[in-house]
Amino acid sequence: MSTLSVEMLAAAPAEPITSAGHAQLGIAVLVGIAVIVLLITRLKLHAFLSLTIGSLVLGAVAGAPLDKAIASFTTGLGATVAGVGVLIALGAILGKLLADSGGADQIVDTILAKAGPRSMPWAIVLIASVIGLPLFFEVGIVLLIPVVLLVAKRGNHSLMRIGIPALAGLSVMHGLVPPHPGPLATIDAIGANLGVTLALGVLIAVPTAVIAGPLFSRLAARWVDVTPPEKLIPQRPSAELERRPSFAATVATVMLPVVLMLAKALVDIVVDDPENHVQRVTDVIGSPLIALLAAVLVGLFTLGRAAGFGRDRLAVTVEKSLVPIAGILLIVGAGGGFKQTLIDVGVGRMILDFSKDWSVSALLLAWLIAVAIRLATGSATVATISAAGLVAPLAADMSTTHAALLVLAVGGGSLFFSHVNDAGFWMVKEYFGMDVGQTVKTWSLMETVISVVSLVFVLLLSLVL
Repeated sequence: MSTLSVEMLAAAPAEPITSAGHAQLGIAVLVGIAVIVLLITRLKLHAFLSLTIGSLVLGAVAGAPLDKAIASFTTGLGATVAGVGVLIALGAILGKLLADSGGADQIVDTILAKAGPRSMPWAIVLIASVIGLPLFFEVGIVLLIPVVLLVAKRGNHSLMRIGIPALAGLSVMHGLVPPHPGPLATIDAIGANLGVTLALGVLIAVPTAVIAGPLFSRLAARWVDVTPPEKLIPQRPSAELERRPSFAATVATVMLPVVLMLAKALVDIVVDDPENHVQRVTDVIGSPLIALLAAVLVGLFTLGRAAGFGRDRLAVTVEKSLVPIAGILLIVGAGGGFKQTLIDVGVGRMILDFSKDWSVSALLLAWLIAVAIRLATGSATVATISAAGLVAPLAADMSTTHAALLVLAVGGGSLFFSHVNDAGFWMVKEYFGMDVGQTVKTWSLMETVISVVSLVFVLLLSLVL
């Protein structure tokens, strides 16, 4: 969480609600989560409304006055949107520029031109990971599916050998690496250092993507053999463009916010002097807001202008990028409201009290909570935000690195075993022309591999950091 957002939260806390007994609080948590799950899965209610209603039910069952529960929810919603809303918007703009300008296609074509048949799965996971940094998962799928289907068809490759690495690269970035909404919201809720979380997230994401992508795809190709469906090959975004941005400019633009944030984290560790001029400069340029804003402004020229976009076309691209994220912002905000309600009714204190007597690791506990909510709701974002609210108190006495690992444990758990209640499950099924059983054997198991492997690396790093 940035210093600014911490100060905002400290300056305008929700008025604490008198804590009820542990038994009543435990029941309130279960009822609140159950209401959210039932509303999302059974009644197909939007996650924003479900989280809002679930938060109020949680407060009511915990014995909180309705006005206090409402105050907690709205305070948490406002603080969360203030902390991560602008970052999500900037990430969406950068992703849209990358897609519309043909920059994503330029990365794809350049790498594939240099990849041989044996290295193709490795090239695909690299492409997906780079493109997946600024893009939402669903957008990444839409961008990469044409490439996956064309490569599999023209190179006579197994669709699973090409498709699974692409999905793994996108999914790992979505769950573990900011500036995706889930990790950002968890960082904000837990109060973790974004730069450290980003560095550790990339460190864990690389081997996780390798294991769940090129390596697991060998097994998936043996279990499922499907032919690329011709009718599902959509037109590539840059097919009608006269020119595209260069490969070097595109990669530099995508990596700019990552480099700035990692530079800040490195200087903070090495220098550790708030009065040092170098550290003061990197604290500014490496803050998430400035890093992403810089990438967007640079991208307007290196991506938009390079593709021949005029002012009007750039304005349309930016405008269109913000429309799809309205729902995501509301879900993330409502998740922050749910988190604040949990804290104000005393659930955080209850978990701290109980965890003192548990032999289970706080990191494992966070992962298990996220897994349970993911399986129930089908939403990685809902699982991330809800689990972060429950385990946030555990980070109070943690070191900077362990708080970052707590974020990554939650992110890994939120990816566990995507099944029929997850929209991503059906996207993959339809795009790849598989039946439900085949999708479970490939996509669902791949998500589980990502979740478990990332947890193993989180626990290993916790032993040495």
